[in-house]
Amino acid sequence: MRVLLVEDDEPIAESLRRGLGRYGFEVDWVRTGADALAAAPAELVLLDLGLPDTDGLDVCRELRARGDVPIIVISARADEVDKVVGLEIGADDYVSKPFGVREVIARMRAVLRRSKTVQAAAPTADSYAGGRLVIDRRARRVHLDGAEISLAPKEFDLLAFLAEEPGAALTREQIMEAVWDSNWFGPTKTLDVHIGALRRKLGDAVTVETVRGVGFRLVTS
Repeated sequence: MRVLLVEDDEPIAESLRRGLGRYGFEVDWVRTGADALAAAPAELVLLDLGLPDTDGLDVCRELRARGDVPIIVISARADEVDKVVGLEIGADDYVSKPFGVREVIARMRAVLRRSKTVQAAAPTADSYAGGRLVIDRRARRVHLDGAEISLAPKEFDLLAFLAEEPGAALTREQIMEAVWDSNWFGPTKTLDVHIGALRRKLGDAVTVETVRGVGFRLVTS
C-alpha cells in the first residue's frame, strides 16, 4: 500500500518511513504542502499541520475536495480546537505528537478498515428522497432543493445511515459502529463534530435532532 507522508521534520519523517516500511507500507515523503498537492495519488495520507509553506489544514481541505482518500493528521497541535477543525474539514483521524509508530499504524489500519467497510456495505436503497433532500448512495451525491451540496466522506456516510430510518432514534453506539467501526477507539466527540457539520450544511431543510440519552434522529421537512 502506498502512503503519502507530508512532514517537514526529517527525524520524524525518517522514523515513520522506516517503521511503516517494516510493516509493508510504501512511503512517499514530501516536506511541503505544495509537494503534497502535486504528488501522485496515494491510498492514505499522513499529514502534518505545521508545514513551512502553508497551513496543513488548507492542504487537508484541498485533498478532501479532490476525493475520498483517508487522511490522518499528525501534529504537535494538541488543542481540542485544532482537532475539531481537522476532523470537520475532512480528516479521518488525528494523532498528536509525540506518538509511537505502532500507534500510527493502528490508527491507519482502523481508518482503512472503516473505509473498506463503508465501500463494501450494501445500502438498503440506491437513493433516498425526503422533502427537500435527495441522497444518491451509488454516486455518493447529495442534493438539497435541487442543488448539490458538498459533504466530507464521513459526513455523507453519517447522513446516509441516518436516512436509512428517517424519524427513528438511533443510538450513538449504532451510529459509531455503522459509520466508523465496531472497534472504534477514538473520541466519541468525533460524532458530535460531524453532526454539527451536517446541521450547518443542511440548514433548515433537514433536522438532525438530538435524542437526549440515546442518540440522534433525522427529520426532513
